[in-house]
Amino acid sequence: MSISTPGGEQRRPTVVSTGKKPAARPAAAGKPAGGKAGSGKSTGPRPGAGGKGRKPVTPVKVSQGRSWGPIALFVAVGVLAASIIGYGAWAAFQGSKPWEDRAADISGIVNYRELDKELVKGSNHQAGPIKYEISPPVAGPHNASWQNCMGDVYDAPIANEHAVHSLEHGTVWITYRPDLPADQVAKLRSKVEGVEKTMLSPYEGLDKPISLQAWGYQLKVDNADDSRIDEFIKTLRVNASIEGPTALCNQGITATGTTPRDGATTPQG
Repeated sequence: MSISTPGGEQRRPTVVSTGKKPAARPAAAGKPAGGKAGSGKSTGPRPGAGGKGRKPVTPVKVSQGRSWGPIALFVAVGVLAASIIGYGAWAAFQGSKPWEDRAADISGIVNYRELDKELVKGSNHQAGPIKYEISPPVAGPHNASWQNCMGDVYDAPIANEHAVHSLEHGTVWITYRPDLPADQVAKLRSKVEGVEKTMLSPYEGLDKPISLQAWGYQLKVDNADDSRIDEFIKTLRVNASIEGPTALCNQGITATGTTPRDGATTPQG
């Protein structure tokens, strides 16, 4: 039997039946004939079968390393902030302590208020020269006239008897060896000039280059760069007075010399 198709360009070839089954088409590359291979089952995923397929492969992340610059900066800022806060808290605590406790914290300070309570009673005026056991003196009987202590800088020694009266009024008296280098003297001068209730003068026979006195306190140091000098002044100036903060420092003796001037016209106090 033969099947014919219309003629022309759309004509299909004539198929002649021979009574035999046509040969199977060759399978596509990589695909078993009839969809079967080996055991006859496909091992690959079948898209659309139950919505399942092979799990997607997770991308491998490549580490590029940490950026330590910002981390180091953050840590440094944190440490600085903590230091500032810590120092502020410490300073506030120190400022809240009684001045006597702050004075006791100064390394090397000698507190004669504890060592000799009789010495520091005050208000004991005597005329003429007075012998002092402590050199330079820090308290005890004194002349009725005080040494001017309005930030005065004396280039020659002054009388102990007048200086001790100034200490009673709350003055810090800084003394130094006459042979102290000029640059050291200049540094001491800068701490005194213009500062009420301080005064500076050379002093013969010191066992240390510099000695600081307040009423009942003394500190001796080796050079003008010692930070304890500023601490001594800050803590004891005015505070060490036993006559109160209004005790005068002006209208005092301004002359130098180690002999006390009796009968001076300065007010007594």
